[in-house]
Amino acid sequence: MESLQDSVMVLPGVGPKRLTALNQLGINTIYDLLFYFPFRYEDLSVKDLANVIDQEKVTLKGTVVADAVIARFGAHKIRVNVRLLIGHDVIMVTFFNQPWLKDKFHTGDEVAVYGKWDAKRHSLTGMKLIATQARAHQNEYEPIYTVNKAIRQQTLVQLIKSAYLKYHALLKDIIPQTLRQRYRLMDVQQLVRAMHFPKSLQEAKLAHRSAVFREFFLFQLRIQYLKRHNETAQKGLQLNYDLPAVKAFIHHLPFELTHAQKRVVNEICHDMHRPYHMNRLLQGDVGSGKTVVAAIAMFAAVTAGYQAALMVPTEVLAEQHWQNLSKLFAPEHVTVQLLTGTVTGKQRQTALHNIASGRANIIVGTHALIQDAVTFHKLGLVVIDEQHRFGVQQRRILREKGTDPDVLMMTATPIPRTLAITTYGEMDVSSIDEMPKGRLPVKTIWIRHNEVPQQLAFIRQQLAAGHQAFVITPLIAESEKLDLQNAETLYQQMQAYFGDQFKVALLHGQMSADEKEKVMQSFVENKVQLLVSTTVVEVGVDVPNATVMMIYDADRFGLAQLHQLRGRVGRGNAQAYCILVADPKNQTGIERMQIMTKTHNGFVLSQKDLEMRGSGDIFGSRQSGLPEFKIGDPVTDINALVTARDAVQAILDTDPHLQQPQHRNMYQYLQHIDLMSGSFD
Repeated sequence: MESLQDSVMVLPGVGPKRLTALNQLGINTIYDLLFYFPFRYEDLSVKDLANVIDQEKVTLKGTVVADAVIARFGAHKIRVNVRLLIGHDVIMVTFFNQPWLKDKFHTGDEVAVYGKWDAKRHSLTGMKLIATQARAHQNEYEPIYTVNKAIRQQTLVQLIKSAYLKYHALLKDIIPQTLRQRYRLMDVQQLVRAMHFPKSLQEAKLAHRSAVFREFFLFQLRIQYLKRHNETAQKGLQLNYDLPAVKAFIHHLPFELTHAQKRVVNEICHDMHRPYHMNRLLQGDVGSGKTVVAAIAMFAAVTAGYQAALMVPTEVLAEQHWQNLSKLFAPEHVTVQLLTGTVTGKQRQTALHNIASGRANIIVGTHALIQDAVTFHKLGLVVIDEQHRFGVQQRRILREKGTDPDVLMMTATPIPRTLAITTYGEMDVSSIDEMPKGRLPVKTIWIRHNEVPQQLAFIRQQLAAGHQAFVITPLIAESEKLDLQNAETLYQQMQAYFGDQFKVALLHGQMSADEKEKVMQSFVENKVQLLVSTTVVEVGVDVPNATVMMIYDADRFGLAQLHQLRGRVGRGNAQAYCILVADPKNQTGIERMQIMTKTHNGFVLSQKDLEMRGSGDIFGSRQSGLPEFKIGDPVTDINALVTARDAVQAILDTDPHLQQPQHRNMYQYLQHIDLMSGSFD
């Protein structure tokens, strides 16, 4: 019985060698082949010679004036020359190193040739013989595929034709007809045919639009179904927190929550009260107030009789959170325990006992929290700060310290809508998109390297006023390849400039953890006034006294990273400044500097960063987790992505098990694929 999962070896002309070549392109089955779409089309429609411009790739149609001739040049090079009469013009067409074409041209034949027009020479460099009187007319738009050395375009097209003729009836629509009609989409058989063999440019565009929506729809179907399945399959903890106590705690805070904070507190508390496992991402700009939201969630867990754990990436940050939370919870008689690598000896044993006995209500720590010796009494909520700094395994180990505790992950790197929908599609996302009242935006300026001296004088004024400053550079040591300011040289220069009056320190990623902790602690305590550093401070501690962030070679950083660095200052009451030092060599670098000086909104910047650099450049080819869509682009096709997501959610809201007749193909699709990868079993 024929199936779309048949190996491509069933097609004529596919033996072991060709199979290997196809496999290298990711084509294993008939389904893979039919959905191996072209990345562009060549317009083979015949043009009027009078309208052709120099160096344009065009198809010209004419009559052969005389039989083609072969001319040799160079050592082993051949060209085929043939003259065509087009209207009243005679032009020369030349094909290079294709001697077999000589026999395709005969005096009096009408032919169409695709090539590059040379207006000065009044000639065409032939690239392809489109049609002769002996050949049937081809489609005007020819698909161009990604191929390898072992598979030619023509071979791939022929295989796709064979597969389509034999198997197209097996293609079933997964998108319900009502949706296809609403969004004017082709059915799947039309779509596949028109993607490979479009009859017009308009048909090719409609097929592409339909294919993009289909790809996003199937992706959303997988992750939304998986998310709902996990919610019902993994019965989580139902934290019956003391609502009046939580409200009173919020009321007694020394400031009023912003509307955005109130909204996300409600979202999180609603999740915690449900009998399902919470898996939520809390995102917001630096200084937007994520920590107090997490504190409210942790307090709610404590009133429900559970412990809460907060895991952070550095010891200095852990100690800072511990001190702040201890003060915040002191009136509530909530015990906050610190556990890091530097907590040792008797102090460590006491901490472990407090955690295991339940005496410690909230535990703040680093990776130390996931060590085997750590046993929680009743862990109900796990909060992970700067979640991208921890690996999947580390996050999993902490979760397993309890029995399906709720999980709240936090990030100060605002995630564009694209990534929230795709990379974090299986999670619920809460966004704090509003800054607290009264917070002064960081004044950002862009200067050239020759303007640095006057800015150093400004920094001296800030230090003299009792403030502190960061100076950031991309490199640790000198590089022969890149002419960038390096940290060691910069440190020496800053020491020479400020050293007689202020303490200057150096921080970089190649230092040991202990060395880094000591330097950062000295900066926090204002024993160091100016810190020269690489981007290890991108996510760091809260130093309200720091008012200046100077970034050398700023055009070498992405917008999101620049915004994170800028977020290290402006955390106190004083006006803060960000000085971008850059001499951009291209327009992209100039645009980055201009955008940074115009906006302080991290959500806007992260979207711009994604548009300018692409997800792979920002996060690394496989680090981002951004799915590799074959035809849709989640950045430029964001509207289609959102529409597909909403459509899937609406279907699952009304028919969660996909039992209605119009959803039968959706259900069957899910039964035959690996939900995580989208590939067929």
